[in-house]
Amino acid sequence: MTDATDATDTADATDAADALTSRPAPTRYAPGASRATSTPDSDIASGFAGDGRGGPGASAAAGSTAADAELVAAAAAAAGQGLVGRGTVAEVVTLCAVAGEHVLVIGEPGTAKSEAVRRVAGQLGGRYFEYLLGRFTEPNELFGPVDLRRLREGHVEFATEGMLPEAEFAFLDEVFLGSTAVLNTLLGLLNDRVFRRGRTVLASPLRVCVGAANHLPEDPALAAFADRFLARVFVEPVPDGQLEDLLTAGRRPYTAPERPARLLGALDRLAAAARSCDLDAVTPLLGTALRRLRAAGVPISDRRAVRSQNLVAAAAVLDGRTTASARDLWVLPLVAPTADTQALARETLADLIDGAANRSLAHTAEELSRSTAARAERLVRTGAALLAEHAGLSDGRDSRLRLEAVLREIDAGFAAADLPGALAGIRAGLVAAVAPA
Repeated sequence: MTDATDATDTADATDAADALTSRPAPTRYAPGASRATSTPDSDIASGFAGDGRGGPGASAAAGSTAADAELVAAAAAAAGQGLVGRGTVAEVVTLCAVAGEHVLVIGEPGTAKSEAVRRVAGQLGGRYFEYLLGRFTEPNELFGPVDLRRLREGHVEFATEGMLPEAEFAFLDEVFLGSTAVLNTLLGLLNDRVFRRGRTVLASPLRVCVGAANHLPEDPALAAFADRFLARVFVEPVPDGQLEDLLTAGRRPYTAPERPARLLGALDRLAAAARSCDLDAVTPLLGTALRRLRAAGVPISDRRAVRSQNLVAAAAVLDGRTTASARDLWVLPLVAPTADTQALARETLADLIDGAANRSLAHTAEELSRSTAARAERLVRTGAALLAEHAGLSDGRDSRLRLEAVLREIDAGFAAADLPGALAGIRAGLVAAVAPA
């Protein structure tokens, strides 16, 4: 659980990173002025602009997308280092930052929800805001106080510098405890990326907002607000079998790896590629999947059905492609609203997502699809990272055991004749690395 004062401290700590932001400063509008928004509900039936197909630059675009995806994947992996059992949170936040959607994380207090989000935001860059909401949280605490200078001139406007309306990444703990005034203002900010209060109308640069709670709200009045968080992640305490890993990680201070200055640019390009991703080929499969989920009793509103395409498109570009395919349908269980319906979604869609995988978000793709293709992608990434580190590892028993553990997992999960080419190469490298000198 985060402290309410963390928001101010975090904003101060990230001021230095603001200069790296590739987006322009938030734009203020006069009341009633026209403005562009990001996929509002009024456009829910309009789908995606552009088709992303053909043209002499198509191959070059795909190559650029793959390179950007590698950069962002490395950042997500760095954010998850040392967070035992929380790699999925880091990867889903990354997915939604590209998709332009919001995430709801449900779990008991003390399960590192805020730490995972904080690390992802730190790795990807940009302005970050976090706050612990309560029944008596005032709107000014999130959106900024009245601008006294403008008030003296007779105008009621708000000073939003360093507050939620100007953040690119946001984490709101106990999000459902907010008052009606707070939640109503948040609704417009989350849905339209526009902050409206008094005479202040501000286009927000918000990429993704992560809401957290100990449990889903039971009040039906909160259902419409909760529905704005498309992706759901449910976290449990670290299992007993991983307690030693948790204790070891807890003793080690976290040192954020150096972040490439061009990372925000890569994130912007991936978001643009996702908006123009070609979804034509996967639309029939997506329709089949959504019908199956509804028939199985998984509640999927029209809003969630349409916006699920944003996750599919983001998964495709993070896999280095500008055309979506069945390989990207692993994201669909994320839109199921409860832990039980997510398990039901995985079971219902088992045959459709059996070949799903993702190079950048390998752990989450494997967890949601349970496919052999996703397991192979995860082992390729894990093995490649270990081999890259091997030269710097001490020549001791622990170093050898790490390499042998991945090698054993490869051999237990795949027959030699069924090894994908990339995984076969990783296996050969691991065999050479553990061979006696």
